[in-house]
Amino acid sequence: MKIRDILSQDTATISFEVFPPKKSTDFENVEKAALGIAALQPAYMSVTYGAGGSTKGHTIALASEIQRKHNVPTVAHLTCVCAEKDSIRAALDEMKTAGIENILALRGDIPKDFDGEVFTDFTHASDLVRFIKENGDFCVGGACYPEVHPDSANKNADIQGLKAKVDAGCEYLTTQMFFDNNIFFNFMYRVREAGITEPIIPGIMPITRGVQVKNAVKLSGCNVPERFKNIVDRFGDNPEAMKQAGIAYATDQIIDLLANGVKHIHVYSMNKPDVAAGIQRNISEILKA
Repeated sequence: MKIRDILSQDTATISFEVFPPKKSTDFENVEKAALGIAALQPAYMSVTYGAGGSTKGHTIALASEIQRKHNVPTVAHLTCVCAEKDSIRAALDEMKTAGIENILALRGDIPKDFDGEVFTDFTHASDLVRFIKENGDFCVGGACYPEVHPDSANKNADIQGLKAKVDAGCEYLTTQMFFDNNIFFNFMYRVREAGITEPIIPGIMPITRGVQVKNAVKLSGCNVPERFKNIVDRFGDNPEAMKQAGIAYATDQIIDLLANGVKHIHVYSMNKPDVAAGIQRNISEILKA
């Protein structure tokens, strides 16, 4: 099932992101975690992709297994980094064979200490979106940054980049993590004012370990409200308390979004079935309302 069809339905949904293993020896453990999340029957799941396709085989295998064993639609990520047309075309052929209909097209992060040419045939995500649409009947999504992409010159340039993705064929957008819903609502106003009407799905990251805060800020540059900093300061050294507080904070964000008319929520699960289950349990009746 294509994601655009899920998003067009007049029902609230929750979806989860998982990531494949970097090493083949870890595949069994990651598969177990991902299938544990799939057993919750979310609306769909997305599976991430390493730079230059470093986890391509695992991404496709994991996405395929989720669909085969739990009948949950999956989204496979693809990135521009170190990618050439032939390698992307080969990945698309593998996805077709595996029955994967949905792709999230990303520019991708530049690998650490990489000294080769990073962007060859694809410089921007919009280039990748266009190529995918030309080479298969895929539903293609993209990413957006409520707090501006780190490499964008300013907010206006960032919005123009989003418009380029949409013009290339991007059918929906999923946000980078954020911890302050007001930032998302302000972003939505700017995007709609710019004439971008495609569905925009907020991405929520449950922070269940104190160290994740530094990583989140480093990766996305997102703002961390004082309210959340206080939670981490108080419970960060107590793993079980921090997990419970992190699930509660993410749940609070999600409930506020749903109460303000947002229908679809994407959760960065970090391959943790218990965290995914905790959030889903907290909003089970709310999703039906």
